[in-house]
Amino acid sequence: MTEQGVGVVRPLPGDGLIAHMGGLLLVCDAADAVAEELVTALRDTAAAGGDGRALARRVAQVLARAMTAEPVACAVAGRAGGGIAVLVSGDAQASITGPGTDVRLDGKDALTWTDRLVTTQVSTVELRLPGAGRPIRQARLDAGVVPGGGLVSDLAEADGGLPAPRPEPSSRPAAHDPLPAAEPARPEPAPAAFGVEAPPPISSPPAVSAPPPPADVPGPLREYEQPSVPAGPEPARQAPGGGHTGAQEFDPFPPAGPPAGEPDHASGPLLEPTEMGPTPEPPSRPMVYGVDCQNDHFNDPRVPYCAVCGVALVQRNLVPYKGERPSLGVLALDDGMTLALDADHLLGRDPERAPEVTSGEARPARVTSPDGSVSRRHLRVRLDGWDVNLVDLGSVNGTQVQPPGDPNFYDIPPNEPVPILPGTTVRIGVSRTMRYDGHRQG
Repeated sequence: MTEQGVGVVRPLPGDGLIAHMGGLLLVCDAADAVAEELVTALRDTAAAGGDGRALARRVAQVLARAMTAEPVACAVAGRAGGGIAVLVSGDAQASITGPGTDVRLDGKDALTWTDRLVTTQVSTVELRLPGAGRPIRQARLDAGVVPGGGLVSDLAEADGGLPAPRPEPSSRPAAHDPLPAAEPARPEPAPAAFGVEAPPPISSPPAVSAPPPPADVPGPLREYEQPSVPAGPEPARQAPGGGHTGAQEFDPFPPAGPPAGEPDHASGPLLEPTEMGPTPEPPSRPMVYGVDCQNDHFNDPRVPYCAVCGVALVQRNLVPYKGERPSLGVLALDDGMTLALDADHLLGRDPERAPEVTSGEARPARVTSPDGSVSRRHLRVRLDGWDVNLVDLGSVNGTQVQPPGDPNFYDIPPNEPVPILPGTTVRIGVSRTMRYDGHRQG
């Protein structure tokens, strides 16, 4: 078995230096002055349990310090979440192939270096220097640092080079298999994804004639027995001639009393808790340029301190790169509810039917107030890069912000994005407030 199930790694003959540690791969020019630093970066990242993305960041820092000379010939690769992170520089090349995947990177195509996060299915990763030979089938590099001109990682051989076992043919007598022709064909196991070993196929158990279930055992859940979500109030219908027979487009309710058409809450609680809607998570987070602190936390390149651990960010030693934007913190409402800033939110008394929510652009957050000052569609929290913006959606009673360290509240203009800083307090309508906390978990 190779380290951490990353497939069989075979060296390519050559004059460079190749390394394989903790599922991370490195190829570099042995004569280069920074070769020892690159190997140290590989060893430290592997010891810390880091992935290919962390290795690429450390190698980029080494390359940035060596920019005064010719570009360093090196290539690194490693597992990164559900994909593979690759970086190449100088004369080095990388090839990542698989079903529907053919990515080829050449360090000579970039002024500094080029990197890529490959998230599609991968079967083979090859890193090479100029003049590298062909791989020898019998040679393997399970771990260590040796001379060579490149590496080939065959991910389809994640089980130590042996093909995945196939299911044994059935040895049951024909008398016990009344319908052999009806048995569906079992597909062969697909090649293992990068960093994950293919599980052995599970043989089918012998067919057993099960007695019919008792009459009192419920059968499968029928369609009319499926749980249903209570439908909300029907939207306003348009009467002939263009008039509306339901709620008006604008909020006509004065702050002094409950909104018209809604039940009187005098007998119940005056302040209903904020409710989050069931909008699903977005499939992927936006990509932004950022920097890492010394603990590998991804940060806004404009801030002086890490938002996770608080360590100082020395800008001259940091190399910006493009990565997935983390959560930008939380908005803490006055009733204890928090809104995670990893997507847009729409706040209001009835946000579920807002077009921004029905289109999937924002998550609904139901916010009510005892004085009725929160509009149905009141405020949108919009994320743009590393910025958190507030957009008042033409609410009746408006939205105000109190910047950190300022005793005063200020009205924000309707339908215009206004960026806020961590520590800002936001007033929604007349009586509801929330605070922006930019600290986040690692």
